[in-house]
Amino acid sequence: MNIGLTGGIATGKSSVSRYLVSLGAILIDADQIAREVMLPGHPVLAAVIERFGQAVLNEDGTLHRKKLGEIVFGNSAELKALNDITHPAIRQEMRERMRMFEQEQPDKLVVSDIPLLYESGLSEQFEQVMVVYVPAEIQLKRLMERDGISESDAISRLNAQMDIEEKKRRADIVIDNSGTMEETKAQILKFWHDKGLS
Repeated sequence: MNIGLTGGIATGKSSVSRYLVSLGAILIDADQIAREVMLPGHPVLAAVIERFGQAVLNEDGTLHRKKLGEIVFGNSAELKALNDITHPAIRQEMRERMRMFEQEQPDKLVVSDIPLLYESGLSEQFEQVMVVYVPAEIQLKRLMERDGISESDAISRLNAQMDIEEKKRRADIVIDNSGTMEETKAQILKFWHDKGLS
């Protein structure tokens, strides 16, 4: 079985994915793949350099993320150009890993952790989508604490994503992470047993 895992910023998605892995799930992490395609020698990094120039590289040939960020953030055309290069490659790699795991370990739960799953229109690729949910006011508080940012900065980051209530409404499985970790784990265990996973 394959599921997509998503949520909002600071809802606790990483904690949920770690617990699923501890139970025996296989994790495909979109953020990890996004880092891998930007490693020296990868054709995606080569395409990024061709589009944005040598200025986005460190002296050792690795990506200078801050420089690239300065170019694309706040510039929708440049951000779209970057996404047009990176997103197809990331999705292709995720699909290949999903197929491989389904063939090699068909009895395992394969969890694809994708922060912007709904925003990217990827929900149809999965049997079910699990959303890690906390109400927006808790999300705001946790984001400010976690990243040490002001309320206005936190609000602008939240506004850049789909509203958490909308994600909750679309979800097949909702894990409410607004209580204790024990309460969250109990919900995940119930899902695990309901699906007959071992």
